[in-house]
Parts: sequence; structure tokens; C-alpha cells
Amino acid sequence: MELTRVVALAGGVGGAKMAVGLQAAVPPGALTVIVNTGDDFEHWGLTICPDLDTVLYNLAGVHNPETGWGRDQESFRLLEAMGKLGGEDWFRLGDQDLALHLRRSEWLQQGARLSEITDRLRRALGVPSLVLPMSDEPVRTLVHTDEGDLPFQHYFVRLRCEPMVMDLSFVGAESARVPEAVAKALHNADLIVFCPSNPYLSIDPILSVPGMRRLLQEAPAPKVAVSPIVGGTAIKGPAAKMMRELGQMVSPLTVMDHFDELLDGFILDSADAEIAGAVQVPTLVTETLMTDLASKTKLAQEILTFAGQLAETRNTFSRPGRRPT
Repeated sequence: MELTRVVALAGGVGGAKMAVGLQAAVPPGALTVIVNTGDDFEHWGLTICPDLDTVLYNLAGVHNPETGWGRDQESFRLLEAMGKLGGEDWFRLGDQDLALHLRRSEWLQQGARLSEITDRLRRALGVPSLVLPMSDEPVRTLVHTDEGDLPFQHYFVRLRCEPMVMDLSFVGAESARVPEAVAKALHNADLIVFCPSNPYLSIDPILSVPGMRRLLQEAPAPKVAVSPIVGGTAIKGPAAKMMRELGQMVSPLTVMDHFDELLDGFILDSADAEIAGAVQVPTLVTETLMTDLASKTKLAQEILTFAGQLAETRNTFSRPGRRPT
């Protein structure tokens, strides 16, 4: 079964990598990426949207290949000058990157919606896929730690995830709304992919927007998740550390349980093949490490094939006179 309209829920470098693979595996314009904005914050008087920008830069092929975030061939002369003036320099804003933040902040001050601004930016960068913020209204991840409540970027970047996490809040979520384009994309999707992003920091903020879970549950497309935990550790970021601090087992099964009621399928890395039998939904076991475009595209193609099989099975069982066995 051909899946021509794919929606990905993404945040962080893992989500951006998966989005790149999906974009390469489907026709131009067939991919929509719904991106976490809980990481957004105000810095130097500008609105910074790290996950949106990481996804945009990766899809445009202009990201820093060593870090996965930021621009390639970047310079930091302004950051250095800011530090010499006593300004905050803990968040590394590059010179090219800064131009995007200045433009976004200018448009926001003129009254444009974040969705509209993001579309302007993706067009300017030549990205064929649709990139949508999870909400036009501000939602900010607040990390409750043993050192007090910390705005996400202060926990993640300034303090390098060192404080112990006790809980999370998504400030402003109760007033946020699902953008019309997001609701339309979910309703029309042939496949919905939960990227291998941090479930607590990248996917939960998306799910915190009122109505988002209901839209996902009602979406007719198969919904699959790629585990960000491989062999007992996180490929990148603090997901494993957070699981331990929250009293959870560091395992793909924890990820599966976290999204259980939303998923129709799960993707495990080969390193965790032995636990496939414990997953309560159909499972694809494959190589999930994405080190280059070829491996990103290969994983995406395998996910598409797997999801196509799920869709065929669902259609077969939904025909009159047929029942699942």
C-alpha cells in the first residue's frame, strides 16, 4: 500500500534526522513535520525556536553535520563580542543563525503567526516538506529539578542537564490551540510517525496542546514510534538519565508504555531484538542508528513498508465478514 501523506512528530536532533530520512523516501511535499515548541525561549530580546530551526536546517541540508543543530560553516563573532560586553553567551547563537532569529522576531512583532513565519522560513531555505509548530501560542517547558524550577534551555544548555529531574510542566499549554494546518495534516495522513525524540522533552509538549491527543487517536492512519533508546541508553540527549531519575526502566518498553494508547506499531533497534516479544503492538526490528543520508533514508523506507503492512491489515479486518485473529 502506497503511503503518500506522511506526518512526523519531531523534536531535537533525533527527530530532525528521522525527518530527513522521511523527506528523502517520499515524493516532494508529501511530508509534514509537526515540531515541538516547548524548547522556545526569549534571549537577547529575540524569540528562539531551537527545534523548529534544527528541523528546518536539517531538511534544507544546511545544518552543522558535527552537532546536528545550528548552521554549517558558522561563525560566532557576534557571540564573542557579546561576551566581551558582559552579555549572556552560554547559548551559542551563530552569526548566520542569528539572522533567522532576527527575521522571526521582526515578523512576530508585526503580528504574524508562528505557523506563517515558519512557512516563510522553510520556503526561503528551499525545504519541500511542510514544517508546522505544534501551536501558534507560546508553550514553555519548565523542568522541576532538585535545584529548583528551570526553564528548559537553562536546564538543557546552561546547566548541561546536570540537575536531577523530578517532574515537568508545560506552561501555557492550557491556553494553546492546535493550528488548523496541524489538525488537517493529522486527519489526512496515511502514516503518522513518532520520531526517535525524547518522549518527555520533545513529544510530550506536543501532546500537551489541548485536543492533540484526541486528533491523534481519531486519525485513521497507522501510528508508529521509533524508540530513542537503544541498548539501554539514549542515542543523544538526556532521555535515559531522565528515565532513571523519574523511576522508570531505561528501555524501549518504557517508551512504548508512555505512548501505548496512541500507537499501532513500534520500531526497535536490532540491539533490543530480544524484547520484541514483550511489545504489545506489531514490531519492526531493524537498524535505527542514523549516521548519514543513506541510513536515514533506509530506515524511513523500512518504516513506510512496515506501516503499509499495518494499513493493509487494518483494511482487511475492516471489510465486512472479516475479524482479526
